Amino acid sequence: MSSDQTKSLQTKLEVATRKYQDLQDELSKTVEGRQRLEAQQVETENVKKEFATLKPSNTIYKLVGPVLLPQDQSEAKSNVEKRLEFISSELKRVDAQIKDIGDQSERVKTEIVQIQTTHQALQQGGAAAVSSS
Repeated sequence: MSSDQTKSLQTKLEVATRKYQDLQDELSKTVEGRQRLEAQQVETENVKKEFATLKPSNTIYKLVGPVLLPQDQSEAKSNVEKRLEFISSELKRVDAQIKDIGDQSERVKTEIVQIQTTHQALQQGGAAAVSSS
């Protein structure tokens, strides 16, 4: 086995390993983002449930900076519905992103295994050539 082949395989392995690690880091950050979205969704659904128990005479206040301002009930309910729709669409987008990163990660992992297999085969071939001489 030539030294050039070994160096080439080693370089390819390092690049693939670095890429795999970067994908795993990206996947971890994306999953964390999804968890935050899920928490926001639960919180917003709880607000929606609370709104369902209100009477038309109840006043809803919205926090704007350090001040609580009265807000129209129908506007507040509409805002909560829009927020839930937004969170749902973001969850779908993030799920697709997680799947894509997972697919990329699997392809790189397969590439790493192929490089390692090739490297081992070259080492065994080189060892056999040395032992037969």
